Amino acid sequence: MKNIRYFFLLFIMFALSLNACGLPKVTPASTARTETPSPPPQKKLTPSPSGIRTLKVLTHDSFDISDALVQQFEKDNNAKLMFIKGGDAGTALNKVILSKESPPADVFYGVDNTFLGRALQEGVFEAYDSPALEKVPDTFKLDPKYRAIPIDYGDVCLNYDLEYFTKNNLLPPQSLDDLAKPQYKGLLVVQNPATSSPGLAFLLTTIGHYGEKDYLSYWKRLVENDVKVVNDWESSYYTEFSHYGGTRPMVVSYNSSPSVEMISSDKTVDKPVTAALTTDDTCYRQIEFVGILKGTPNADLAQRFIDFMLSTAFQEEIPGKMYMFPVNPEAKLNEAFQKFLVIPAKPANVPPQDITTKREAWLKAWTETVLR
Repeated sequence: MKNIRYFFLLFIMFALSLNACGLPKVTPASTARTETPSPPPQKKLTPSPSGIRTLKVLTHDSFDISDALVQQFEKDNNAKLMFIKGGDAGTALNKVILSKESPPADVFYGVDNTFLGRALQEGVFEAYDSPALEKVPDTFKLDPKYRAIPIDYGDVCLNYDLEYFTKNNLLPPQSLDDLAKPQYKGLLVVQNPATSSPGLAFLLTTIGHYGEKDYLSYWKRLVENDVKVVNDWESSYYTEFSHYGGTRPMVVSYNSSPSVEMISSDKTVDKPVTAALTTDDTCYRQIEFVGILKGTPNADLAQRFIDFMLSTAFQEEIPGKMYMFPVNPEAKLNEAFQKFLVIPAKPANVPPQDITTKREAWLKAWTETVLR
């Protein structure tokens, strides 16, 4: 017992001596400064003093929306919309895929059914089953997992300048075969299918019509007939097409283009000045989609934007702004579309699974035949 008291007294004296030598004092928890490392920087929402968030929307170059609708969305959602033009649909998709580890935007609009398989294989989209999809016909819902949401559709068809053919006393083409005839030499401009969604749609038209064995032979005939190939729809239509001052009176565009020309004309026009070739197997049905890019910190705002794109207000602007048609059947069409639009009775058909599995081989063969 004495030994225990003896060692206890020694311990107390030792402790007091340490304190006298200046052991650091314990700082109360409320004022302590920790030395734990800071967490890695997180991808932050775009802030502003008023709490407004910026939603970045990557689109193809043909995307268009009125300022009034933009402002309405921004007001309703305390947000700022930033649209980033990414080139034609194929080019924009390439950018998304190459930067999918660090997405350039929150939302990507413009990938169509000709590129959809590639987008889904690369896993660039987050799923979102929008309640607004209840109104959309099932024929447009090509992704059962709702990673890609249908927004609009249209038929890619050959367009021609009526004034040119009238002045030159030339009958407009009536079939794909006509485009390779001598009287149409040097008159056609198309888009590169590797970089352009309408260009790819036209390539698929030729595959659907001539088959895999003969479509390249047809393209050789077009090359011999001086077809011009450009990278995107914008330059083909607004630079090369004769209606806008170019030298080519035939261009791959949409069946909606003639009606849009009437609506957007500065002059009073009572009938179309361009026309679309819509005979059997000369057009291809195109559906465009929007998706939320994986990794966005603004997923909730992105979902609201998709709901907004499916609203009647947005859907009714699509034909006059982007040459396409609404997937929401409640959206009303402009009178010019109701009166002059021609819907192809029999578009060319290529099974979606064939596009997914064979697209790259078809593009490679086309490139070697047409561009080299």
